[in-house]
Amino acid sequence: MKTTIKQIGKFVDKEVKLGAWLANKRSSGKIAFLQLRDGTGFIQGVVVKAEVGEEKFQQVKDLTQESSLYVTGVVKADDRAPSGFELTVNDIEIIHQAEDYPITPKEHGTEFLMDHRHLWLRSKKQHAIMRIRNEIIRATYEFFNEEGFVKVDPPILTGSSAEGTTNLFHTKYFDEDAYLSQSGQLYMEAAAMALGKVFSFGPTFRAEKSKTRRHLIEFWMIEPEMAFTDHEESLELQENYVSYVIQSALKNCKQELQALERDTAQLEKIKAPFPRISYDDAITFLQKEGYEITWGEDFGAPHETAIAESHDMPVFITNYPKDIKAFYMKPHPEREDVVLCADLIAPEGYGEIIGGSQRIDDEELLKQRFDEHSLSADAYQWYLDLRKYGSVPHSGFGLGLERTVAWISGIEHVRETIPFPRLLNRLYP
Repeated sequence: MKTTIKQIGKFVDKEVKLGAWLANKRSSGKIAFLQLRDGTGFIQGVVVKAEVGEEKFQQVKDLTQESSLYVTGVVKADDRAPSGFELTVNDIEIIHQAEDYPITPKEHGTEFLMDHRHLWLRSKKQHAIMRIRNEIIRATYEFFNEEGFVKVDPPILTGSSAEGTTNLFHTKYFDEDAYLSQSGQLYMEAAAMALGKVFSFGPTFRAEKSKTRRHLIEFWMIEPEMAFTDHEESLELQENYVSYVIQSALKNCKQELQALERDTAQLEKIKAPFPRISYDDAITFLQKEGYEITWGEDFGAPHETAIAESHDMPVFITNYPKDIKAFYMKPHPEREDVVLCADLIAPEGYGEIIGGSQRIDDEELLKQRFDEHSLSADAYQWYLDLRKYGSVPHSGFGLGLERTVAWISGIEHVRETIPFPRLLNRLYP
């Protein structure tokens, strides 16, 4: 019976056939232990010389790391194994004998591993991170489908900026200027006016010359947008969504979290609702903690970490000053100097994972914002139309996938959370 490592538990005490790669091996004179992987998981194969014969055992001893094989054997339950099973091998068929595989079990430097990212992905920990990433994506679709959202795909090439910033990748669109999208949000607002509740999931690009462990040049965003929804309702959806994703990862990625040595106790306690602190109170807190920061300044990584460490859950920081936030955010009804927005700060030093707000729904106020931010009325006319034809209260947010993967996986740098990271000085492989 041909199967996969993920499905192997269905065949205890039965003979199966696997297509696999040899991740590692060790052997003595009479027995060999093969660490096998097939993309769905890892399992140990045990080869006993007396059972396979001299010739076959010699073939096994000559196998090199990352050689590809068909392995036939009997599945045995084993509580000591991470997967709960191991394979008693009675035959192997070599598909391809690999030569001089560059990533050995010894320690390698980060730059070396990044240069060999196409191979590094095969390692146990990188495999686990990609599996957790996939589970977060799967749970995201499940959550928003259950909540009645429609998946909409905004364009990647745009004629203007979503947030009025200059950190954009410029290109030529035939005889026009175009930019790689830094957010699909504006287009999602248009989609929400047609479909009610929508979400997108796609790549975004920021031409920021940042080298921090939290930043990528190309990253993926989940961006929901909701008509007839105020800021408070949006916050409730955000905390329910994050809680749902966490619980899905804990349930479906136990082996992967174990492989990463993740302290899951930190994740198990995360359930909605989340604590909230206003920007005003956050400034007061930071000043009392000895940070030199004044009202009107944005928070950096040390500030976010300090605020997060004062709570044992993700925490919303709400109502930032208007002058440090995007042009489309709706002013607070009782204060013109702050807007109805929030950033969700993850625990354990992982920083902001969500930014969201209620959007301006008044045509005249949005025109005023265009003037204040020197935005082209022609380029944004279609966006203004949304306030001319049936404008409604609406809200939305964006969650950065890679930071969320890093947090749930418990890994230090976001470069390991995306298959092929694009960093300030890295476009290869």
